[in-house]
Amino acid sequence: MNAPPPPDLARPAAPPAPAARPAPPAGATGAARASADDPGRTTSSRGGWLDATLRRRVLDALRRWPVGRVTVVLPDGTRVAGDAPSPGAGPAATLVVRDPAFFRKVALRGRLGLGESYVDGDWTSDDLATLLELGVRNAAVARPPLLARVGAWFLPRRLDNDRTGSRRNVQAHYDLGNDFYALWLDETMTYSSAVVAREDEPLGDAQRRKLEAVARKACVADGDRVLEIGCGWGSFALHAATTRACHVTGLTVSPAQHAFAVERVRRAGLADRVDLRLQDWRDERGTYDAVVSVEMLEAVGRRWWRPWFEAVDRVLAPDGVAAVQVICHPDRGFDRYAARTDWVERHVFPGTLLGSLGAFGDLLARHTRLRVFHVEDLALSYAWTLRRWRERFLARLPEVAALGFDDRFVRRWTYYLAVCEAAFRARRLSDLQLVLAREGCGRLSTLGTAPA
Repeated sequence: MNAPPPPDLARPAAPPAPAARPAPPAGATGAARASADDPGRTTSSRGGWLDATLRRRVLDALRRWPVGRVTVVLPDGTRVAGDAPSPGAGPAATLVVRDPAFFRKVALRGRLGLGESYVDGDWTSDDLATLLELGVRNAAVARPPLLARVGAWFLPRRLDNDRTGSRRNVQAHYDLGNDFYALWLDETMTYSSAVVAREDEPLGDAQRRKLEAVARKACVADGDRVLEIGCGWGSFALHAATTRACHVTGLTVSPAQHAFAVERVRRAGLADRVDLRLQDWRDERGTYDAVVSVEMLEAVGRRWWRPWFEAVDRVLAPDGVAAVQVICHPDRGFDRYAARTDWVERHVFPGTLLGSLGAFGDLLARHTRLRVFHVEDLALSYAWTLRRWRERFLARLPEVAALGFDDRFVRRWTYYLAVCEAAFRARRLSDLQLVLAREGCGRLSTLGTAPA
């Protein structure tokens, strides 16, 4: 997963407050007390006319949400309920304001301020993912405050992903430490959406189903040469080499991931079938029967989409097939989303940018010999996966702290996982599995289903 920045309320790419400091009951008058021992909270704002105006505007906007209902608990315990929604208009959630600075940050910085305010400890919720989902759904029908729209023009542009930038940006996210990710990922160490069959199934089973789906859609067969662009901790390479007598070449620019994956391959006795390289995708010159890339394209950047697809076209054998899993923003509003940074890129995954199916299809048609033969959206499976990750992360907070991560880091990752879950639950974002090939590709017949 490349930190999908979910759009609207707090852009992918999405969770309750840390277990060590649970939120107060929704009706408690001691909401302010709950934040007194929180070292991450900011001090109360000085008040005054401007703060009162900003508070009123934020509360009025929340009350007018047409989808669902939000109850706001102010620092003095006062409860401000939203207008009663019509039947079937959506779920309800409670937003507990611990520090009045929340209103200023949201009014002036919009979605970016909402996430930053959560990390600062200014607010919490009894159901963070549901509250953020309501934000995503209502943002589709309600414009953000004027001040937030004006402020968006002053946000910095996104970071570039040239060779140096790509290596720096990827390492900033993935090199937090293999031990950190091992705490809450499943045993396959797969950091991308699973494919879910049952609500109560083990996360590892759902991830193995996804790995098999990718191998099947890439038409990987015995004897094939397979290239994986963005091999992560090696889960797909190990799966493909174990289930098929194929050879997998995997590329990554994360030293931590590379060292971990190489050791996994060695322990599995598959060094003769799996070659994992610390190498940029731009340097690959081999020829492959199949190319696979799972949630890596989000880290490439818009300027490099065309060279990336041209590289896939270049290394793919004449009858080859590519399977690409990628998080996508809707075509509508994409240029506005892509123009400026968002909370996830600024605070979790530098350089990340979601694509859009329309933009990718246009690049493929104009600059490669490839076309899209199949599309499947895993959005609801991703929402399930993110919820499971968040639950596992929050269950391991003592171990997270033992690794040296502080409370602000916990709140940042809690918010990140929850806001991404919210965007997929609301179907604002898609996680698409694409099958790419050239016209007349005979290998596509092995898919077993008619291409979509």
